[in-house]
Amino acid sequence: MACRLSFRYLEPTFFAGLLDDPVLWVKVRPWGRSLLFDCGQLHHLAKRVLKSVAAVFISHAHMDHFMGFDTLVRQVLVSPRTFDVFGPPGLADKVEHKLAAYDWNLHEHFWCSFRVHELSGDRVHRWIFPGPQRFIRCFEGQDDRVGGTIFENRWVKVEARQASHRIPVLVYRLTEKAGFSLDAERIATQGLVGGPWIDVLKHQFYHGLLGRTPLNATRFDENGHTIACLVENTRELYENICRRQSGASIGYLTDIGFSRQNQTVVTALLKGVRLLVGECAFLADHKQKARRSFHLCTRDMNRLLAEIQPDFYMPVHLSKSCSHRSGDLYLELCPPPETRLVFLPDRLLHRPFLPCEVPMDCM
Repeated sequence: MACRLSFRYLEPTFFAGLLDDPVLWVKVRPWGRSLLFDCGQLHHLAKRVLKSVAAVFISHAHMDHFMGFDTLVRQVLVSPRTFDVFGPPGLADKVEHKLAAYDWNLHEHFWCSFRVHELSGDRVHRWIFPGPQRFIRCFEGQDDRVGGTIFENRWVKVEARQASHRIPVLVYRLTEKAGFSLDAERIATQGLVGGPWIDVLKHQFYHGLLGRTPLNATRFDENGHTIACLVENTRELYENICRRQSGASIGYLTDIGFSRQNQTVVTALLKGVRLLVGECAFLADHKQKARRSFHLCTRDMNRLLAEIQPDFYMPVHLSKSCSHRSGDLYLELCPPPETRLVFLPDRLLHRPFLPCEVPMDCM
């Protein structure tokens, strides 16, 4: 299900129904690539969709969130580039086991590679699995995590925090970066006038050069004539004349228990997101099941929604035990007045074939 909620760069699609294994795919339009959050069942995604993926963000390695990784490998195997995979501690071991389950004796130099980033507290550990070397694991190093950002490019950034599902689970926030935008009034207030220097400033903005290279701006002198003036600090110049804007964001939250610690982590990371894609596994009268399995029920989510206050909320990953009551889910959810619910069909995937449904000429 595609969501068009006035994002600048992002085009999110939830490739699952309310009861299916969660798969959130987000196209970053100006980049021409996409980001994948969790790998439930992926066999129904077109090959071109999976080949567009640049990075994968795994919440945790339970089967319904990670089983589709094999399908991803199958579809991107002959793409000669490196795919980044982010996840909780222990993910590199699981990727190694998955890849080691197959024979790679016919490996080619143009096969893809996977770089696994394990997020553990304030550290990031990295391993590379190079396809041309039969995906034999190699440790690349470790770095300190400064802030919550784990992935960033010209258009977006992804932040992550660790919550608990009796195992470490990552909660993600994907945010659009503000684009280059100037305020005509602020330009005039600074005594400047438009000219070719704006294109130079724009180039510096998008190539990370603000504050590194001076430029010649144009301003009026006391006689009203335009003259060139050297600006040494272009970062300060941009901050003085830019149009204030904040990027829209998407929160991805699944499989956590309702505890004070999880509540604090989730609220701090996801406060005010444009779209929250969040698990609501159980109905209110299944609260004890939710507690035993470390999931959320509708009452828990209502409390989180009151604190997060997203513009839109898409409930996902309803337990199969509640499948006959999926309509009750939307009746029990009571988001804040400013939050709109996004409705999903129960399923997007086709049910499995029965033997009697397979044409005889295919057997």
